[in-house]
Amino acid sequence: MRCEVYSPQYKDVWNATVLRSRNATFLHLREYMDYHADRFCDASLLFFNDKGKCLACLPATSHTDNAEICSHGGLTYGGLLLTPEATTSIVSEILSLAGKHYKSLDYKELVYKPVPHIYHSTPAEEDLYWIFRAGGQLIARSVSSTIPLHCPLPLSKLRRRKANHAITLGFSTNLGQPSSCEDWENYWKILHEVLSERHATIPVHNCEEIRLLHQRFPDKIRLFTVRNSQSSIVAGCVMFETQTTAHVQYIAANASGRDGGALDLLFSELIEHYQHQGKAYFDFGISTEQGGNSLNEGLIFQKEGFGGRAVCYDTYKVELNQLIALAE
Repeated sequence: MRCEVYSPQYKDVWNATVLRSRNATFLHLREYMDYHADRFCDASLLFFNDKGKCLACLPATSHTDNAEICSHGGLTYGGLLLTPEATTSIVSEILSLAGKHYKSLDYKELVYKPVPHIYHSTPAEEDLYWIFRAGGQLIARSVSSTIPLHCPLPLSKLRRRKANHAITLGFSTNLGQPSSCEDWENYWKILHEVLSERHATIPVHNCEEIRLLHQRFPDKIRLFTVRNSQSSIVAGCVMFETQTTAHVQYIAANASGRDGGALDLLFSELIEHYQHQGKAYFDFGISTEQGGNSLNEGLIFQKEGFGGRAVCYDTYKVELNQLIALAE
């Protein structure tokens, strides 16, 4: 085995490996990763066998202030992206090679965010075993609320009642219809106002950035909205669609949307929509802050009312010397 530092000359190899891997999503394609390349110092690696075939990729960023490599600083999850040929023993070699490479650059630790199992097309947790063997420490655990669409729990009476109330008010969703540039802009205004007023924050992506990503991945990143009887947007969310999972991003409703149950209507319809599409999971995203040390009870109550139950998004820290020792 050998590892190579990612550079643009490897873009096609990287993307081809991502598409073949058992646990990658479109977030790991270079067209997604590189849109914010100016914010992070890329330290990604590719791993080739003796025949020159790429068996794995490691999306990573370097952080010189604390001598760490993170997989990945700009993504919710990174970790090794493993092809079907990457067996358990091979993964130990891969991690050892990564450790040797990063140590040669004077880094000391790897912060590792594995891809949660709900995004795996087939099992791919060899990395977790070897991170354990290398003495990796769990340093953060966030709770996401996920619905298994093949056997979903029923909506709570409260969520169902609010969805029905939205219908009586004349609210409707745009499922099956494309969103226009104007839709994105109008919804982003609502999102920005809600996050600013209620949570004292702003969206991670501004409207220009999310539209750029939508243009790059029109069949993967979609805006779904709820309109009132005057056809004005009152609520919505952005869906990131992977091979296995429909993941919710950027949920918001204005005052009339909140009072009228707009999001209850939207999510009840979206859950059925993705069931019919054959997705395995509907993931609402995390309801925790501070690395999992703070739980937003109100937020998770809403998500659990739709049948969501806990899936953990974990982060580990492991010393590079311990990774190197895996192959000794």
